[in-house]
Amino acid sequence: MIKPIQAKVMLSHVKQPDTWFGLKYSMNLYRGCQHQCIYCDSRSECYQIENFSDILYKENAIELLENELARKRVKGTIGTGSMNDPYMPVEAKLKLTQQALELIARYRFPVHVITKSDLVLRDLDLLRRINEVYTAVSFTITTADDQLAKKLEPGAPPPSARLRAMKILADNGILTGVTMMPILPFIEDNEENIRQIVTLAHEHGAAYILPGFGVTLRDRQRSYYYDKLDRHFPGLRQQYERQFGGQYFAPANNYERLKMLFDELCQQVGMANRLRPYQPQAATQLTLGF
Repeated sequence: MIKPIQAKVMLSHVKQPDTWFGLKYSMNLYRGCQHQCIYCDSRSECYQIENFSDILYKENAIELLENELARKRVKGTIGTGSMNDPYMPVEAKLKLTQQALELIARYRFPVHVITKSDLVLRDLDLLRRINEVYTAVSFTITTADDQLAKKLEPGAPPPSARLRAMKILADNGILTGVTMMPILPFIEDNEENIRQIVTLAHEHGAAYILPGFGVTLRDRQRSYYYDKLDRHFPGLRQQYERQFGGQYFAPANNYERLKMLFDELCQQVGMANRLRPYQPQAATQLTLGF
């Protein structure tokens, strides 16, 4: 189901400092997500989304956003992609993300887009305009294997398409990289996967990778994820239950070894493992931070 709703606020303040994504404001134009990733934390009860497969779009979003941008005295990075993907299939028709980026460009705010979709290329010209201030586009890639990704992220374009889009953005001067999270225990937490992601990201112009070695497991998110494990990876649910019980976070197996390998690989190719927040006059600088 796709239906309109009315929003009250478009830009939410992000708790400071945001050392991961460098955001000051968070923007969600939709509720629910068509990508239907089996691990998505946004299914958790705390977000109060009754049916995550229903797509609710905020039909007054653009009007609200313009009013809020006009009133903001402090410019800070606007992030989109935390609760849902701003470039899920419905965006091709509704174009809320595109309209929002037009306003962000007009009011000269910086932006950080997080997505799993190559539909972001539709808005390349807008992103280039915003990049006069600051633009970052991060592609979530948790596996380099398109077939595995189809089980984990059934509604999203394959990682290979995301990498191709990343290369185009990089070639156009857009700061782009990878959010390598979550890394799922027993599925993606192996050296070969980490090595492939770092290598391919580097080959496709990524300037950084933001890693997350593990996955959250809480209430409705856990039950949905476990149901999908039963379907696609028989027996794995029982391993999760034995190893993690009811804990909130399930860390990757061999966490320290994988983190050390990741850091070594990033150093070898000159890849940053963190993103410096937007700063006036220094908007596109990265810090390696190893």
